[in-house]
Amino acid sequence: METNYTEEERYFRAQKRVEEIKKFYEHLTVYVLVNPIVIVVNLMTSPGYLYFIWSLLGWGMAVVLHGLKVFNFAPFFDKDWENKKISEFMENERQSKNTWE
Repeated sequence: METNYTEEERYFRAQKRVEEIKKFYEHLTVYVLVNPIVIVVNLMTSPGYLYFIWSLLGWGMAVVLHGLKVFNFAPFFDKDWENKKISEFMENERQSKNTWE
């Protein structure tokens, strides 16, 4: 199923894609800049309890998932999965509508 997009539609799709990539790099930059501060504050205030690990792991997983989504490398919940689920829900709705009639 190939769609013929106009030049303007292709431009807006490309613009949206660039914006998504830009937001990912902003997210990554904040992660890289803030976590060293969290580590230093942790080590200076309570070196016996290394709570910065939770920030690194939790936020790190969010950055990785964001990157997978932006660069279309998600091994799950990709476009094929979305289309399959949409078709499934539409079929279920169509069947339930037919049983009521």
